This record gives sequence, structure tokens and C-alpha cells, in this order.
Amino acid sequence: MAKNLLIVESPAKAKTIEKILGSDFEVKSCYGHIRDLDKGDKGIDIQKQFQPSYIVPDEKERVVKELRQIAKKSGEVWLASDEDREGEAISWHLKEALGLKDNAKRIVFREITKPAILQAITQPRTIDMDLVNAQQARRIMDRLIGFELSPVLWSKVQKGLSAGRVQSVAVRL
Repeated sequence: MAKNLLIVESPAKAKTIEKILGSDFEVKSCYGHIRDLDKGDKGIDIQKQFQPSYIVPDEKERVVKELRQIAKKSGEVWLASDEDREGEAISWHLKEALGLKDNAKRIVFREITKPAILQAITQPRTIDMDLVNAQQARRIMDRLIGFELSPVLWSKVQKGLSAGRVQSVAVRL
């Protein structure tokens, strides 16, 4: 039977986790986010209820291609990105970019220890779309508002300042 593929964000975590899980698992890193909003029209179709348009950036093409090839040969794919809205979005983007079925297994753990990882494997869940949507909303707001305010700060206050994700939204609202 084909190995299971487990995908994490960090290459350092991947090596440690692979030692813990043994030969039934191949553990790979996606090196963080693998898709981003397209640069054209800020990657958001305002006319279609702020529909985001995602692309795989050039610097991530090789990683996505490698993961897609391994996923095709794997028995099951486990998505083990961080347990926050960014991590949940990374798992969702992996599922979409790799063409994984809806039954891709999502696991989370708070520490890189054998008991924590083995327990996570026994409790897979689906991707939490509420967290994914929260991350998308934050990213869209950042693109629509932060990208507009930052240049104003550069011209009025100081070059290189960022309006910031949370501050931008608060100022706009």
C-alpha cells in the first residue's frame, strides 16, 4: 500500500514528525502559504461579492508540483498546518491546489511530541471553513484597505510604514 502523505508548514517539523510516525508516512513541508491573491485587480472581484482570485506564486510552483506528484501516489493525505486561521487557510489552499478530495484529513497538534502527534492522527477532522473564511476576509480587507493606506503613510509620514492588517480595518471602519 502507498504511504500516507502528511503535509506541515515547516521543514524542521517535517523531519521530526516523520521520525515519530515511521515508515507508513512521508512527511513534507509546504513552506507556509502556497497560494496568494492575484495581483491583477488586487485579486478580488468586487462585482462578484468580493470573490478572491488565487494563484500559485512562481516561487511556490516547484513545491506544489512536488506535493501534487506525491499526493497522487499516496494512500491518504493528511493536512497538518498550524491550528489558527492562517494554518486552516493553508490546509484549504493545499486541498485546492493539489486537487485533493473532500475527505483529505485535517489534523492539529499543539506540540511536536509523539503522544500529541499520535493522538492527532486518531482524531482527524475536516477543514474548518469558518476559519478559512475569517482568514480570507482578513486578507481581502488587507488588500483592499491596507494596500491603499500604506502609500498614503509613505507620502505623509515615513517611507516603508505599513498601515497594518488590524489597524487598517479599524481606521477604515
